[in-house]
Amino acid sequence: MGLTVETAEKDHAVVRMTVRDEMVNGFGITHGGMIFAFADSCFALTCNDPDADGSTITVASGVDVNFLAPTTAGQSLIAEGRLVSRAGRSGVYDITVTTEDGAVVAVFRGRSRTIPNPAAR
Repeated sequence: MGLTVETAEKDHAVVRMTVRDEMVNGFGITHGGMIFAFADSCFALTCNDPDADGSTITVASGVDVNFLAPTTAGQSLIAEGRLVSRAGRSGVYDITVTTEDGAVVAVFRGRSRTIPNPAAR
């Protein structure tokens, strides 16, 4: 997808992506699946602490996404994720996708669950 990670820290991430020709649909606007995957990638970075010991991972247990404005090939998008609330092994995170000029393209709310890391067994 050509993502550039600008910030990846505990409970906060910022990622950039430039929309390419193959990312648009038949109407010439960015495919919703591409916007979803972009926001979901930011969500993964936001809810997984890069300084953790690796014994657990945090995964999506559900998401809601609202597409608010179209974008086209050549536009640069920014996804910023932040923790809303965490209780035990569950969390809620908001990811906002904007254009470079700050126009909101999509809002994504992710629900997470922290589980044992299967690779650490």
